[in-house]
This record gives sequence, C-alpha cells and structure tokens, in this order.
Amino acid sequence: MQRLAFKMHLKLDCADEYTRRHDAIWPELKQLLTESGISEYSIFLDGETNTLFAFQKVSGEGGSQDLKDNSIVQKWWSHMADLMEVHPDNSPVSTPLEEVFFLE
Repeated sequence: MQRLAFKMHLKLDCADEYTRRHDAIWPELKQLLTESGISEYSIFLDGETNTLFAFQKVSGEGGSQDLKDNSIVQKWWSHMADLMEVHPDNSPVSTPLEEVFFLE
C-alpha cells in the first residue's frame, strides 16, 4: 500500500463552491477511484493560502492523478476547472509531496 500526497491551489473565494461540489461527488467517480485501488482519499484546505493538500492510500499502480485518460476524470476536471489552477487540458496543477515522517 502506498501513501500519496500532493498539493493544488484554489482560485480566490472558491472554497465554499469547491466544498459543495465535493459534497456532491459523482457516484461513478467514487466507484472509479475505489476500483482503481484508491482509498482514504482526503483533501484539506489551508484557507490562508488557498492551498489544497490531498492524501490518499493506493493499492494499485498509481493515484488519482494517473487516471488522466479516463473520460469520467476528464469530465470532473472540466467541472472543477473554474475553481482551481489547471493545465490547458483542465487537469489540476498539482505538486507531489515527499513523505518525510510516518507513525503507524
């Protein structure tokens, strides 16, 4: 089991809408993530910097950012693109984070 973490950035004043959209996450997206071996997926917000910190456990080959060719993921990225910093293909600008400590 891998533990992956990465950060992303929200546009100014988009936190409430970002939360609202995730509260209504599409069932087909949840199913895809689960079937891809992704579990314990959490996203935290630093409201002072609009930085999102994401954490997920992965039992498969890669995390959620590796599902870029899936049409459900592409549709979700388009749905979220107005709220976040994104690349031209609407994928979130994300930076992988290195794990430096773990307590089990």
